[in-house]
Amino acid sequence: MMLDSRFRGNDTEVLIDTHAHINFNVYKNDGDEVVRRALAENTWLINVGAERDTSRRAIEYARQYEAGVFAAIGLHPGSLAAQEYEEKIDGDEIVKIKTEAQEFDCEYYKTLAQDDKVVAIGEVGLDYHYSNGARPELQREVLLEQLGLAEKLNKPVMLHCRDAHEDLLKILEMWNLVGNKPLRGVVHSFSGRWSQAEKYLAMGFHLGFNGIITFARDYDRVVREAPLSRLLLETDCPYLTPAPFRGKRNEPSYVKYVAEKVAELRGISVEEVAEVTTKNAKKLFRI
Repeated sequence: MMLDSRFRGNDTEVLIDTHAHINFNVYKNDGDEVVRRALAENTWLINVGAERDTSRRAIEYARQYEAGVFAAIGLHPGSLAAQEYEEKIDGDEIVKIKTEAQEFDCEYYKTLAQDDKVVAIGEVGLDYHYSNGARPELQREVLLEQLGLAEKLNKPVMLHCRDAHEDLLKILEMWNLVGNKPLRGVVHSFSGRWSQAEKYLAMGFHLGFNGIITFARDYDRVVREAPLSRLLLETDCPYLTPAPFRGKRNEPSYVKYVAEKVAELRGISVEEVAEVTTKNAKKLFRI
């Protein structure tokens, strides 16, 4: 099922990539071209920060465009520990990246969040996947600080969770039990079971899906059975590139393939998926 030529032009026909990283180094030479390609296809995007610099750059990108580009700022759990990794830039160029562990500076992120282009706090959360990652206790402490910032600023949260859903659910459940204001937001790149999805949904959270659903069957039930009114589309680019472009760098314009897979799994039109998920994103992020 493909978007036809009618899927152009008016506000209800916009697709929104709710989780992109054009602010990352992998796009340093052609980020503007990638963004303009998405906008030309009626695809809006939210650039999501992972630490100080990428959060700042997310805002800088958003300011360059009159409409259709927004920012989220926050400290990713992976950034709490020193990192060494390689990224591919412009095809075959491999760049080695080394970063130091960062601490959460609430005043810094609070100041960034004052910008009108900032629509969420994120991405924040828990990641227990890597043995050399930050201690779980530290991750939970920093997550609570950032949830507090989101509550204070009345902004939704973009939650990252890898191999840690039970702990994240406990934190969110306790948040409500101790009398804090209810949080709103999205569990991006959802990777949990249906039973866990039900708990997030019961607390009012949205679930974000990306290219993973085009080549893995693990989340078919969640995509089919969760209310369409609580689903969001994303790419998580440059990662998790959907079929038919697996192995290549991802970009926001590919979010249409995620919309098509959601439509296929639910047995509805891709136009309906696009219309409803766009409304969901606009309401959640107030854009």
